[in-house]
Amino acid sequence: MNRVTLGDFEVTAVSDGIYHLDGGAFFGVIPKVLWEKKVEVDDKNLVPTGLNSVVVRTGTQTVLIETGIGNKLPERMAKIFGQPAQLLDNLNAAGVSPEDVDIVINTHLHFDHCGWNTVRRGDDFFPTFPNAKYYVQEGEWQHAHQLQRDAPSYYSENYDPLVESGQMTLLQGDQEIVPGISVKVYAGHTKNMQAVIINSGGKTACYISDLIPTSAHIDLTWGMAFDLYPLKTIESRKQYYGQALPGKWLTMFTHDPNVPWAYVSKDERGKMVALRE
Repeated sequence: MNRVTLGDFEVTAVSDGIYHLDGGAFFGVIPKVLWEKKVEVDDKNLVPTGLNSVVVRTGTQTVLIETGIGNKLPERMAKIFGQPAQLLDNLNAAGVSPEDVDIVINTHLHFDHCGWNTVRRGDDFFPTFPNAKYYVQEGEWQHAHQLQRDAPSYYSENYDPLVESGQMTLLQGDQEIVPGISVKVYAGHTKNMQAVIINSGGKTACYISDLIPTSAHIDLTWGMAFDLYPLKTIESRKQYYGQALPGKWLTMFTHDPNVPWAYVSKDERGKMVALRE
């Protein structure tokens, strides 16, 4: 289990397990001869992909960032992607029960980021974290109901029951959720994807989500084919690095199976590197 102290906050990485994505889609226009040096790849061209969530204990509240794939994928999707469904067990190992969670923040609403928002009981869906307030951008929720290129990545049962009950708050732009934890929109992967910025004791960490999904994607142009706005991804990364590098932010990777977070910097050649310490 990966855990770090950030000022007065305790930050713990918890996983919903590993699933697999096509390497070509995961690295977009980057040639395989380059990206295969950085990740494992099997004979079907699949790469192991992490499902990293983060628990932040502020001393007064327990905040969960992202909820993985969950256990409700349709059979067809489960055969394609797998459905490890390990988040609740790993939360329990970290000493967190679903009832303990006060706040859930989804960076966006693709199925691999909000699957444990709800659980199925019979024909109905209920919040997995019954005492939590959920947060996502309103523009992301609206996009989820449109017939867009990424429509197959959205499942309304992960969020609509929460919106209808009033348990999910739809945000409009950058906002502080609780003292020390705020969200900031970084367009690229989707138009309204938000990162989660954690500040305490003069230290900063950022769950950057699919803007920089793994430590192998830290170069400005190493985007995914899944990005709806690839040029925006580059612009948003520049904006993020403009703060994160001089501020020595801890960057948290949503899909890295081995490195949940690292300090991103430049080496003597100006090349981006990810350092665990």
